[in-house]
Amino acid sequence: MLQVCLNGSRGPGDSAVVPMSPESLAESAARAVAAGAGEVRVHPRTPCGRTSLSPRVLAPVLAELRPAVSAVAGAPVPVTTAASAEPDPGRRVERIRSWTVLPDLVSVDWHEPGAGAVVAALLERGVGVEAALWSGTDGPERFASSPPAPGVLRVLARVTAAGSDGDPEAAARALLATFAVRPGLPVLPHGLPVLVHGEEDGAWPVLRLARRLGAGARIGLEDTLLLPDGTRARSNADLVAAALAYGRTGF
Repeated sequence: MLQVCLNGSRGPGDSAVVPMSPESLAESAARAVAAGAGEVRVHPRTPCGRTSLSPRVLAPVLAELRPAVSAVAGAPVPVTTAASAEPDPGRRVERIRSWTVLPDLVSVDWHEPGAGAVVAALLERGVGVEAALWSGTDGPERFASSPPAPGVLRVLARVTAAGSDGDPEAAARALLATFAVRPGLPVLPHGLPVLVHGEEDGAWPVLRLARRLGAGARIGLEDTLLLPDGTRARSNADLVAAALAYGRTGF
């Protein structure tokens, strides 16, 4: 499975092609799905560009995106509960409880303060949880001993630039080793699927490794603005098409 991440923390200051509004996100999502993406991830934004968990921001984004990705039957539209959207853990929980339209799957950064309470609030509302475990953090260790861990649907293994020590593939292998993920076994020992991704210079090497392992992979303007040859991507669809072509020729 190849996921596309439409925007993340990027904005027009990073690239004019980063989608921001619900309408532009939906258009970008539809083109990425047409290019071959199997799942679409998004960071809902306020009109001024700030990532937000407000129901007034989330609901319009989901309303636009769901029809746009309908070509991929049953595919969820993951969103994030990162501290960048709401720094205060208690406020994050309040936001979740105030949602009028529920997302299909929500990513929780396990190393952030209040992650357990956020997971509990999501599960109470019947929302699926993805455990985001970052390299260079204590997220994997906290996840291993976390009571809510068995209730998540998937693990997102994120190799950050700060946690790669100049070798993103080695950092990815080290992170995956904490889950005992081996070639031909793209799931945790207790059955949770794993999606692996890198960022910036590490985006393409980590995508290559994910595909070699048979794990889920992701690409998109959240992770990189560049195609494998170093040229600027014109859209999320460009990155998806490049990732699929890269898979055919580079693995």
